[in-house]
Amino acid sequence: MAIIAPSLLAADFLELGKACSMLNASEAEWFHLDVMDGVFVPNISYGIPIIEQIKKTTNKEMDVHLMIVQPEKYIAAFKQAGATILTVHYEACPHLHSTIQQIKAEGMKAGVALNPHTPIDVLKDLIFEIDVVCIMSVNPGFGGQKFIAHTYEKVKALKQLIVQHNASTLIEIDGGVTLENAAKLVAAGADVLVAGTTVFKATDPIQMIASLRNC
Repeated sequence: MAIIAPSLLAADFLELGKACSMLNASEAEWFHLDVMDGVFVPNISYGIPIIEQIKKTTNKEMDVHLMIVQPEKYIAAFKQAGATILTVHYEACPHLHSTIQQIKAEGMKAGVALNPHTPIDVLKDLIFEIDVVCIMSVNPGFGGQKFIAHTYEKVKALKQLIVQHNASTLIEIDGGVTLENAAKLVAAGADVLVAGTTVFKATDPIQMIASLRNC
């Protein structure tokens, strides 16, 4: 049974309070919060003030995904805003081990995201330090993109790496997750499914979350 982490980037921002209430009433265990700076990815989303307000609405895990340059500058600020899981991109961190240590020192779980072109092997010396690996199954920046099929092979390779090192790392999939591919992703080894458009554009989002969770 997968952990479902609906991405609030796909919510109606004029009705953000209602979206949070819906997620609290659902089987979703995590809130997924995408922070984009317009530099690392070609989009700008929301930042610390919005996350602070969302945190006030929930006791669920606050899964904050930083798609920004120099994320190490903002670790303490996102902790203060309410993040419980903080994910940084491998491609944005020249000193990744140090950044992971900073995140853990602040009392958060440490996540590392990989863009579609980045191989799993880059994490082989760090996997036992990482709480969550977020595999990007679309190119980061915009919601609603088509799922990249090679993701299944990356998930299998990552699962093998985790088992080899006797690590407890969770595998998270971000991008293009639907009812059509969720079960196959879980079968490949995924633990957490990020779903934005699939949840928030559904006729019944709560039922959609339940269906994804039971894939």
